[in-house]
Amino acid sequence: MRARLTSRLLIATATLASGSSLLADCRDEWICVDAVNQGGNVELRAKNLRNYPVTYTLKVRTRYFDVTGPTTVTRTLAPQESSHVMMLNQSDTQHQGHYRYLLEWTVGDKDAVHDDDHLYALPYASGRSYRVLQGYGSRFSHTGLEAFAIDFDMPGGTPVHAARAGVVARVEESNSIGCWRDGCGRHANYIVILHNDGTTGEYYHLQQDGALVDVGDSVSRGQKIGLSGNTGHTTMPHLHFAVYRATEWGNTQSIPVRFQSADGTVKRPRHGARYQAT
Repeated sequence: MRARLTSRLLIATATLASGSSLLADCRDEWICVDAVNQGGNVELRAKNLRNYPVTYTLKVRTRYFDVTGPTTVTRTLAPQESSHVMMLNQSDTQHQGHYRYLLEWTVGDKDAVHDDDHLYALPYASGRSYRVLQGYGSRFSHTGLEAFAIDFDMPGGTPVHAARAGVVARVEESNSIGCWRDGCGRHANYIVILHNDGTTGEYYHLQQDGALVDVGDSVSRGQKIGLSGNTGHTTMPHLHFAVYRATEWGNTQSIPVRFQSADGTVKRPRHGARYQAT
C-alpha cells in the first residue's frame, strides 16, 4: 500500500496591519505561499521552487477579509512558476484582518493527458517474471485512487527497472521499517519518475539505501533504478508500481496502463499471474 506524496501546512491565524509586509512561507522547500500587502489587502501568491510541475490545493479562512473568487483553489504550477492565488480584501477598517490557510500538494500535472496506447516495460529485468500479488481493482488495498496499481512479489534486493523513461523527481531511501499499522506509510522508500506528459511512475517499498538514481537524473526505459524491499505500509517484501495523475488535496489518481511482455501486451495484470519482461 502506498502513502500519499504530499505536504500539509496549516498556518496559524495571521494579522496584517496597515503598512506591514509578510514573508513567504517556504518551510517545505517545494512550494512557497507569499502574502503580499496591497494597501491593507492581502494577495496570496504560490511559487514552485523546483524544476518539476507541482499541483496544489489551497483553502483559506478569513475574518474581516472578503475573498475575491473561490476560497479553495486547485492549480498546477509549472517548474519555477509563481502565480496569483487569490486576493483578500479588508472588509472592516475598524478591525485588523485575520486569515489562515491549508495547503496540500503533490508532484505532477492535474491536466496531464496520458497516451493510453503507450506500452510500458515491466518494472524488472528482461527475462525475469514475478507473481502479481495485487492487480487492477484488488479488494485488499487497490481501490479508489489506487485502483490501477500493481504489487509484484519480489524478494528484498531484487533489481527494479524503469517502466518508462523520465526524470527522477523524488527519492526516499532512508527508512528501514515495514509494518501494517496506521501511519506506517511514512516509512516507505520510493522513487518517483516524472514522465514527459506530466504523469508520474512511482516505485514503492524499496529497501533502505535501495535507490540507484538521484533526483534530477534522466532515466531510460528499462534502466535499473533501485532495489525492492519491505518498507512502509506493507506486510511482505514486494514492489508497488503505478502511473499517476495529480488531483486535488495532494492526491494522485492511478491510471490504467498496458505492459509489454514476452507473450504479448498485458492490458489488465491479473492476481496470481506471472509476466516475463522483454
